[in-house]
Amino acid sequence: MNALAATNRNFRHAARILGLDEKLEKSLLIPFREIKVECTIPKDDGSLVSYVGFRIQHDNARGPMKGGIRYHPEVDPDEVNALAQLMTWKTAVANIPYGGAKGGIGCNPRDLSISELERLTRVFTQRIHDLIGIHRDVPAPDMGTNAQTMAWILDEYSKFHGHSPAVVTGKPIDLGGSLGRESATGLGVVFATEAVLAEFGKSISGLKFVIQGFGNVGAWAAKLIHDRGGHVIAVSDISGAIRNTSGIDIPALLKHKESNANLKEFQGAEAMDPNDLLLHECDVLIPCALGGVINKDNAADVKAKFIIEAANHPTDPEADEILSKKGVVILPDIYANAGGVTVSYFEWVQNIQGFMWEEEKVNCELKRYMQKAFLDIKSMCQTHDCNLRMGAFTLGVNRVARATLLRGWEA
Repeated sequence: MNALAATNRNFRHAARILGLDEKLEKSLLIPFREIKVECTIPKDDGSLVSYVGFRIQHDNARGPMKGGIRYHPEVDPDEVNALAQLMTWKTAVANIPYGGAKGGIGCNPRDLSISELERLTRVFTQRIHDLIGIHRDVPAPDMGTNAQTMAWILDEYSKFHGHSPAVVTGKPIDLGGSLGRESATGLGVVFATEAVLAEFGKSISGLKFVIQGFGNVGAWAAKLIHDRGGHVIAVSDISGAIRNTSGIDIPALLKHKESNANLKEFQGAEAMDPNDLLLHECDVLIPCALGGVINKDNAADVKAKFIIEAANHPTDPEADEILSKKGVVILPDIYANAGGVTVSYFEWVQNIQGFMWEEEKVNCELKRYMQKAFLDIKSMCQTHDCNLRMGAFTLGVNRVARATLLRGWEA
């Protein structure tokens, strides 16, 4: 099931549980605005090339829309629509005053030079500058983009609107970025994991973890779990998968990755088939990479007792049902990976106030928001007698629906 169909299915299920009016339900599902623009740039060799850029702005009932911009050759409008919608529910679950958006450019950033990427980013910003803004839509980095991309957007946007550091988040620190932003999603995953484990009288210390995806989120999660006494026994990335049933030395692996892109050449673990990683015996499985990796074909063979969805939409709805019957506890993506957007909110607040926080304050506030959100989800689970995914979806959808009704959506 593709990401949009799965997201719509979860939304409709939550809407039925909440008893939403049919017209309101339809209104909440339809994106507020879809933007599609042509971006033509000169390449370094003097030839012209065109790319299609877009931005899907899903909902602004609770505040400015928020979401990443991705540069990827297979940018799929359906997936981005789903991710924009997920951002609406995610920001509501975290109880930060944002709506959802997502966007990107259909290109392969690896095929473009730095100067070509800069020109492309600036042209894209010129096309959409009057449709984004501090109180309208605040982009952030996503797949194929980074802090430098945000710096170019900030600079180009400021040419039209004056110095506006709060127009993007995930910026370099020197341009108003927040301390703690780089580790935010991984740290949020760990806070979420601690919250759900505590419900079952467990803690990270002594448990066995498997992490799929060793990029920014997976690497930070692995390091923080290792620091808390957890045993990360298997990890994977695009280069392959490795395992050590006694626990991988994560600091040594991180040092290895800095100098060598290939995980399989790490001396402190043995190579394994990446397809077996999700099915490995463990206490906690953390998918941090692609969507749809746990599906009806492999769900029955998953041996983890807990799944923490650090990636967006890693579990298909059919797999959800199979895993629930097995008693596997799934912490849904719209809560588990909300640490990144929560610290983006802190960055936005700091930029608006012109007053920056120490990293300790950022991390302390993130912990408070993640713990409070888990308690709110648990309360919805008890009220509606549902699992954690529906608890999170009913929480998010209910908050957006209430804001929409209070604003007078039919006026």
